[in-house]
Amino acid sequence: MNTNTALTFRPDYDEVIQDIADYVLTYRIDSEEAFTTARHCLMDSLGCGLLALRFPECTKHLGPMVPGTMVPNGARVPGTDLRLDPVKAAWDIGCCVRWLDFNDTWLAAEWGHPSDNLGAILAVTDYLSQKHLAQGGKPFTMQQVLDAMIRAHEIQGVLALQNSFNRVGLDHVLLVRVASTAVATMLNGGNREQVMAALSHAWVDGGALRTYRHAPNAGSRKSWAAGDASSRGVRLADITLRGEMGIPGALTAEQWGFYDVLFSKTVADQKLKPEDERRFRFPQRYGSYVMENILFKLSFPAEFHAQTACEAAVILHPLVKHRLDQIERIIITTHESAIRIISKAGPLANPADRDHCLQYMTAVSMIFGDLQAEYYEDGFHRAHPEINRLREKTEVVEEPRYSADYLDPAKRSIANAVQVFFTDGTATEKVEVEYPVGHRRRRGEGMPLLEQKFLANLATRFPEQRCAEILALCKEQKALEVTPVNEFMALFVI
Repeated sequence: MNTNTALTFRPDYDEVIQDIADYVLTYRIDSEEAFTTARHCLMDSLGCGLLALRFPECTKHLGPMVPGTMVPNGARVPGTDLRLDPVKAAWDIGCCVRWLDFNDTWLAAEWGHPSDNLGAILAVTDYLSQKHLAQGGKPFTMQQVLDAMIRAHEIQGVLALQNSFNRVGLDHVLLVRVASTAVATMLNGGNREQVMAALSHAWVDGGALRTYRHAPNAGSRKSWAAGDASSRGVRLADITLRGEMGIPGALTAEQWGFYDVLFSKTVADQKLKPEDERRFRFPQRYGSYVMENILFKLSFPAEFHAQTACEAAVILHPLVKHRLDQIERIIITTHESAIRIISKAGPLANPADRDHCLQYMTAVSMIFGDLQAEYYEDGFHRAHPEINRLREKTEVVEEPRYSADYLDPAKRSIANAVQVFFTDGTATEKVEVEYPVGHRRRRGEGMPLLEQKFLANLATRFPEQRCAEILALCKEQKALEVTPVNEFMALFVI
């Protein structure tokens, strides 16, 4: 037998693909905490999308590919008058939600923003609800939207727990594509074979490079990449439901599969046992863990590894605001992931570069006692040269305990500490914040802030009465859950 000849036996679908399909189709979610948190996540994500509409660099991407296109039963893009096909609507919603880096976050071996999947979920359910009604059927309810959100969060988050895609140079939005593909196929009525086929294509798509998230190439693609990924999930669901065959060995195929082509670097990096080489690791099964433990950005539109540094800097603001010219050095004590991802020296080329710079975000928070999306813009940056002066005086060091607690599943802290030293030999206290206000451990403190943030973001697009109507509905779990998706989305039309 010629050993160079490929065998044509078609395998079963990879176990990873089968497990996701079985979870999305058959697992019953009965966690009250998960549904409550999903409601808060819905509010927060939509609010982030509405706020992004104030920025022309975001809105220039929105709308149909061909101007003037009319789409029957088109999905709505919240905060606009757009009605689009589900694929482009998912792109636009996802782009808005992610643009300001203000939506929820998941941090583990890989990180990401599971609410990025909301673009796919809302686009599909809004379109199908209107289509079903036109045909005499029933619309989706918001309970089904929340259910799909929990599932998408779980798929993306569990895949991220012990599998570091960034260490092999791949961007975390590939997990958005996988999760969006699974839930979009399910919402469209796909059976197990169709969900697995769609998921196989999501893996075969490979992954975007992280180049656009890191100096010196950081740029605005990181603000629309998630919308692109969620949109691709809707497209792959559509392709599969039209009868396209799947690729069973998408992950495990020797030489040509995802593991061998794109994930093999992990063998050396993580020193895996031979039997675990080029394979994902799963410390737990899919359930509702990720939604229950999701991290909300409630204080600052900033990359999450810097949230506690910004909190510490705001605490220090009253002590240093009149002594900026006397600062000799600033020491930020942080965790390994923050150093690897957002610690930067040298010029920052654009807003996307600045909102992923630990030193910039900390300096701004210390100088102004706040951090807003506008503070990343070119005009603000040019008007305040003191920001760069403080950046140049900042030293970033790792605290091993912070790095360990970051990965500890019982803690999942995102710790930072900031201390300022002055030219006269005095210094501030070392202000340490281990858990940001959006952490599960600070839910009681955080949820009133989330509602305030949501109301403020609503007010950027809608009159007071509409804001009050939307907020009242979103605060009532049962009332929201029975609301038809098409009616909910109509509330967000300009």
